[in-house]
Amino acid sequence: QLQASGGGLVQPGGSLRLSCAASGFSLDYYAIGWFRQAPGKGREGLLCITRTFATVHYGDSVEGRFTISRDNAKSTVYLQMNGLAVEDTATYFCAASAGLCYSDPSLYDFWGQGTEVTVSS
Repeated sequence: QLQASGGGLVQPGGSLRLSCAASGFSLDYYAIGWFRQAPGKGREGLLCITRTFATVHYGDSVEGRFTISRDNAKSTVYLQMNGLAVEDTATYFCAASAGLCYSDPSLYDFWGQGTEVTVSS
């Protein structure tokens, strides 16, 4: 399973690092994507990292502010979020794909439970 963590309350302009930890399987064979879902909105693809450590960005909303990385030895993928804004408030999810990175959430094989990020002064 996947376990997302690291969310919380942060002021505008602040930073958070989210973690997506895998248990019961090897992360080495999966691409991992980060998505978010704000209240009343659909699930938005943010970034994905492939098995070979290539990164894929989806959309412009987090370009230049969010980065993704992975540590296979720790079975963990990270989402570093800098320059957070109120509109980044959402529940953040990680998902695993046995294939490639996809912007379509339905193409991922399984999901973590989500971690909430609130950006507010």
